[in-house]
Order: sequence, then structure tokens, then C-alpha cells
Amino acid sequence: MLLLAMIPLSTFDLNKEPLLDLLQSIKEGKVQLADFQRDWLWEDDRIRALLASISLGFPVGTLMFLQQDNTQVRLKPRLVEGVELLNPPAPHFLILDGQQRLTSLFMSLFSDKPVIINRGKRYKPELRSYYFDIYQALSLPETERVEAIYGFNDQKKLHRSQKTSIDCSSPENEYKANFFPFSKVFNFRQWRSAYSKYWHYDAEKLQLIEQFEAQIIKKFEHYQMGLYILRPELPKTAVCHIFVSHNELPCELTYFDLLTSEYSGQNFDLRADWAKTEKRLTQHKVLRLLKSTDFLQALSLISTYHHRLEAKEKRINTDILPRITCNRQDILTLDALEYQKWSELLVQGFETVAKFLHTEAIYDADDLPYALQLVTMAPLFVILGESVKVDTVRVKLKQWFYCGASSGIYSRSRESTAAKDLIEIPLWVLHRGETPTTVREAYITEERLQGFVNSQGATYRAISALLRRDGALDFLTGEPITCIKYFAEKIENHHIFPQKWCKKMGIPRSKYNSIVNKTPLRMRTNRFLGSQAPGEYLDHLEEHGLNRERIDEILRSHSIEPDCLVKNDFEGFFRTRTRHLLEMLEIAMGKNLERF
Repeated sequence: MLLLAMIPLSTFDLNKEPLLDLLQSIKEGKVQLADFQRDWLWEDDRIRALLASISLGFPVGTLMFLQQDNTQVRLKPRLVEGVELLNPPAPHFLILDGQQRLTSLFMSLFSDKPVIINRGKRYKPELRSYYFDIYQALSLPETERVEAIYGFNDQKKLHRSQKTSIDCSSPENEYKANFFPFSKVFNFRQWRSAYSKYWHYDAEKLQLIEQFEAQIIKKFEHYQMGLYILRPELPKTAVCHIFVSHNELPCELTYFDLLTSEYSGQNFDLRADWAKTEKRLTQHKVLRLLKSTDFLQALSLISTYHHRLEAKEKRINTDILPRITCNRQDILTLDALEYQKWSELLVQGFETVAKFLHTEAIYDADDLPYALQLVTMAPLFVILGESVKVDTVRVKLKQWFYCGASSGIYSRSRESTAAKDLIEIPLWVLHRGETPTTVREAYITEERLQGFVNSQGATYRAISALLRRDGALDFLTGEPITCIKYFAEKIENHHIFPQKWCKKMGIPRSKYNSIVNKTPLRMRTNRFLGSQAPGEYLDHLEEHGLNRERIDEILRSHSIEPDCLVKNDFEGFFRTRTRHLLEMLEIAMGKNLERF
């Protein structure tokens, strides 16, 4: 509500600006890009379609600019692609929405250099110069205008299959081929004069070029684009929100991008710093998917935690203590000094978390139940310091981790849950305070456990981690699953009672696809077991040298009752394994759970 209160009733002005004036302002550096924006690179088809629309006077969408005299938003600017200025001026406006369109138009219409064309990931970009086939442009229906626009290669040549190639490498060749370069749209009179002279003022050619000017060139000269101009008083968080709303596809602005641009004005290169941090953190597989925005969330948590602690030490009324938060609005208030103060400690916190998770057989990012729980753990471990090495503290941290991971608490109100945990857990583990909300409210019932079907869900990942940690063995090799994962062999989620067999026996999908009927096994073992009934694949295992006692030991390491598999008793298996998994979760969560 605070943000809304800060935003005035009207946050923008809506104008119409001549295309020529906009491109001239870009050339002079009065209009630039915010430095965080991605590089410009459009495909040939999109550029041709854009040029065709302008030539027809069709709308191509509104633009959005930010006034640079906004005192709350100081973003580093950069020139639009194709603009060359030795001493760029401070821009009057930054382009927030419309970069691709404006850059395409500037490169095509206002630059003497070829346009850089994106040809996808498989191919290198190409250089193109765009031309109108004058005869086609005037004869084709408006709906086919784009077919009269051609992109020539960097030698200004057009090679067409089964057609004569066209060479426009000189003005005389252009005149001869009756191909008009888009780069001369706003210098048309000069080009027309030379064209007419080349044809010795032939009446037919004069009529052709006059018709081309009247029907097409005038469209460019008189074209106006809709323009939203965000007012200077708009706060930074609102600017970020507006940008994200208008740029979800194909690119999204993050608060990392905004802070990168802002910190550059404070002589701190956030992007370069994050590159070093990321390289260091991703040495741990469990941290390999950690994003820059995740790191900023964790940094916001540790920073706001200490602001709250400082206020508390000053005996400020607890009703007005600063909030612990990691939402976008508050992350954007972090300055470069605050970032530099906490970043190294936070990196160490993440590294300590990686070691802690390793002891729980959570080795890879794909093993993590919740990414935000990881984001919460790093600042939490910084707060706890050396005490995380004390056994009694680690026991409580494991209890909290599995309560959050198994119960779904971190799937709802995630940011407020993280903030609450940061307040409550240090008091609980260090000062014997009250049990944290996450631990107190965590629950899971037999019915709920049986209802889970997602092998990528948090509860199944928590169960898989506990099975690995407690010594689950591969059905065929007898190797610990932890060893198989360590050496990067593929692990799959095996249906203990195969799906094909279950369908044949009329067992409901809701049951055979439950996580109760799944367990982690080596991929090759999963293929070996196939779709046979459990009693059959157990016999098959015996044929490969495993005695019955060893098979029973392996099955029990997965909380599976062997007799149920021998007898192909799905209902007995489903009931007993549910009970065993719940008992395992009870131990990990340190609390009694609901039973039937």
C-alpha cells in the first residue's frame, strides 16, 4: 500500500511524435537506452514487416520513455545500436519499451551501416541493407507489401534462387535495377534527382518515382508514433514493475538489472561482481541453479535482519521495527555499499549451506525441495555463525529443513515465511526460544502423502533425500544410491509396482502414480526391471546372483515390505509403505503425524 500511496494519480503523458524527430533525437544522443537492456538483434522477417507497416501508415505499437530528470531513478544510459558519438550527451529520455522497433528503424532508415540480422542460435548474425523493389511496391496489394522489401547482403547484392541476382553496390546499379534503399527515405529528394538524371528524365520513370514518393515515401515523412512518457516523480519500484509488465516476452527485466544500472553510477560493477560470485558458488552442484535475483533476495534478508536487530538494540517500539523482507520493492532500496558489506559473508553462508546439505545426501540443485528455502538458509547460517558446527544446533536445523521441505509451507506465502524463519530460528536454536512457526505448523497426513504424484515435488524430493541419506541401495547392483549420484550416473524414479502391470490389474492411476509407489533407482536398473510384476522381477534378480536375504535388505532400505512384492500384493504394499514413509518423516520432522 505504501508504493501505491507514493504514485501520483497520473504517471505518464501520452504524445505523438514524428518518426523523423525520434530518429534524429536518437542520432544526437538525446534518446538512449537504459544500460541494463539486452543487446538489440532482430530477425529479417520482423524488420521487413515493420518497414512494410510504416510504408502503409499502419500502427506499429506505442513506445515508452522515461524522463532522465527523475531523481529517484538514476540509470546508466547507453547509445542505441548504430549511433556513434565521441562525447555522448546526458540523454533527455531513456527507452523502456520499443528498443527493438526503434533500433531496427534507426539502423534501416538513418544509418549508413548495414543492419545486423539475428539468424538463430545455429548461425552467425548477418549484415543486411534493405531495399524496396519500386515496381513491386506499387503493384502488389497492400497486404503483400512486405514481399516488395528485400534484404541485401553486406556487398549489397541479392542472390535469388532461379532468378537473376541483383547488384546494388553502387547508386547507378540501384537506379538501373529500380531498387530504392531505405537508408535514403529521409533524403529522398536527393536520391530522386540522381535517379531522374540517370534515366535522362524519361517521362515513364519520372511518373514512376513521383507515384512512389506520393504513395510510400510520404508515409514515412508524415509517420507519427505513439509515445508514453513516464513522469519524473514515478518511484523506482514502479518503473521496474512497468518495465516487467511490458517486456515479459521475450525478455524480462529483473531487479538485478535495475541495480546493475544504478550501482554503475556509484562506480560499482554489480554484473562483474556477480560473475565472480556465480563462478565460485557453482563449484557446488547444489548451488548451480542459483540466480542473481536469488542472491539479492538472500542479501536483502540478511541486510534487513540486521536493520531490525539494530533498531531493537536501540529499544525502538517492537510495533514499528523494520521488516525483514526479500520482495522486489525492498531489494531495490539496497545501495552498493550495503551490497558490498554483506556479499562476501553471504557467499560463505551459501558455501556452508552446500556442505550442510551434502550431509543430508542433497548433492545437486535438482535434489532441493524448495529454492527459496536455500535462499533463506544462507543468511540464516550467516546469523548463526560458528554455532552451525554444534551438533545440537544442526539437529534443530535439520528438523526445520524437513518440516519446511515436506509439508508444503514454503509453497505458500514464501517471502513472509522466510522472514519469519529468520526471526524465530536463531532464538530457537541459540536461546531455547519458542518452536518456530514452520516447525510448529508443519504437518502431513497419510491421505495427503498418498495423494502426491509429482516426482519433482518438494515432498518426494525430501523423501528421496532421506532414503539416500539413510542408505537406500540399488535393486540390481546393491550399491548405495548416494554413490551412484556422486559418480553422476542417471537416477530415475522407479514405479515399484510398474504402471503397465497396475493398469492391467485395474489399480487406479491415483494410487499407482502416487509417490508411495516410487523410489529412486539407477536408470539401468529401472530398465532391467521393466514392466514385470514385482514377484517376477524379484525372481529375475535372484537369477542374477542376489540371494533372497540380500534382496530383502535392499527392499527394506527403500522402506518396502518384501513379502508384499513377492505376493504382488499392491494394497498391502501401498498401506505398509505409506506407514513406513510417514514414520521416516516423523523422525526427520521431529513430530507425530496424523495416521488413519
